[in-house]
Amino acid sequence: MSWRKLPDHRVRNRLSRQKLARRLAGFVCAATLFTVGCSRPVELPPFVEIEHEISPQPARVGPVTVTLKLADATGKALTGAHIAVEADMSHPGMNPLFAEAKEAEPGRYQAHLEFQMAGDWVILIHVTLPDGKKLERQIDVRGVQPGVQSGRSTWRST
Repeated sequence: MSWRKLPDHRVRNRLSRQKLARRLAGFVCAATLFTVGCSRPVELPPFVEIEHEISPQPARVGPVTVTLKLADATGKALTGAHIAVEADMSHPGMNPLFAEAKEAEPGRYQAHLEFQMAGDWVILIHVTLPDGKKLERQIDVRGVQPGVQSGRSTWRST
């Protein structure tokens, strides 16, 4: 009969902790691989440069034209986009205005709005590219001025 010397209590605890640490590290690696393998790749939004112009300048109560120029990362005009335009006052209480921007020439779109009140406005641009990708931009229009009245005003003193 051979006698084996049993490890003392401290040695067993150390071996047990090492096994636990290896198992935990293996679990963390497996969970990380599973998470990365099962997730969808992040799709970056396409790079689209949007230039805007509002006329007349400065903006006044009444009809305005919003001109948008769309270009890709290389500067090439983006054609065939669908652009919905929404204009809101910066304070609550006014109904929003809606318009659709039409392509006037390749990559250049125009929408016609009518500011109904002086003050600050926000124009939201909702773009759907020909491939179905969607973009949104916001244009702040500060200080829309009161409209100019036609005709002459006369004052009489009595």
